Amino acid sequence: MLNERMKVIDSSGIRKVFDLAAKISDPINLSIGQPDFDVPHEIKESAITAIRDGKNRYTLTQGTTELREALMEYIETQKKVSCKIDQIIVTSGVSGGLVLAFLAMFGADDEVIIPDPYFVMYKHLLRLFGATPVYADTYPEFKLSAEKIERLITPRTKAIIAASPANPTGAVLDEKEWREVVEVAQKHDLLIISDEIYDNFVYGLQPFSPGSIYENVLTMGGFSKSHAMTGWRLGYAVGPEEIVKAMITVQQYSFVCAPSMVQSAGLTALKLPMDEKRELYRRKRDRLINALSNKYRIEGAGGAFYLFIESPKGTGTEFCTRAISEKKLLLIPGNVFSERDTHFRLSYAADDSMLERGIKALLELAS
Repeated sequence: MLNERMKVIDSSGIRKVFDLAAKISDPINLSIGQPDFDVPHEIKESAITAIRDGKNRYTLTQGTTELREALMEYIETQKKVSCKIDQIIVTSGVSGGLVLAFLAMFGADDEVIIPDPYFVMYKHLLRLFGATPVYADTYPEFKLSAEKIERLITPRTKAIIAASPANPTGAVLDEKEWREVVEVAQKHDLLIISDEIYDNFVYGLQPFSPGSIYENVLTMGGFSKSHAMTGWRLGYAVGPEEIVKAMITVQQYSFVCAPSMVQSAGLTALKLPMDEKRELYRRKRDRLINALSNKYRIEGAGGAFYLFIESPKGTGTEFCTRAISEKKLLLIPGNVFSERDTHFRLSYAADDSMLERGIKALLELAS
């Protein structure tokens, strides 16, 4: 009874580990990319107040005017991206925004360049909607470069997707690197989809948005990682008005709108500084790198809250299997995010005691 398109995707490898975690007693869970801190109190109270005040109905499909106006100011101030309110759509998370954008833009004749390693959704959504993902191999440093992109461009190429910081590698593109990518996109008149969901977690550099220097950029952002609102499903996209208008049309027939009370809470979230959490995760990253770098090869790690680590023995899948069976340590095999199976992803969005157990287990596995 299923459509043929279901044969091109399978269940997320991340979710498989997530399900496994529920079955293991006292696991060392360094697998899921979800902040270990709770949603700030002020945001919770905003949502509760909104519910009590009756903000429980549909909003405008594109999002409330109040939130889009606040997002417009935030985007122009923080990302240096000039925009009008009609260029902004509020989405059900960045994942929801990707669904809308891909449905609106990509089909059977289209190729889309994505970095390898990649966020799992890029590959599978493109294939689900009939488009072809074209992989820019970024090993071993995990940097998407203009040179790697240019040699993959064909007459069918329609867009480039990049995330900085990236999941699963934590790699960050600096301003110079972004400018070189933008130059190639301009030369070939390509759209850039810039996934900036981890922009609050950049260590040692200033975050840079390509939308600040190139009009043909669809910038994706949200609150799931920065404010721990993973279950609240609130994101946004800003970009060319034609694309955003098409996304609004698709949203009318799919998500309808982002949750109304969560949109109200988003107004509070935009005003709430989260610098303390960035510093917290920087310290966690440094602790892991200092403890593991003598035994493991670690590249990237300039942002987000992941380490993409080369397996010291066997494939990434084999290493993760050993980690589970011998140490009850939950990691994600690298082939979930890549056409290779040489690495594994570790999430350091965990409390310090869990990280300490993880470090001990990893050192023992490498010995």
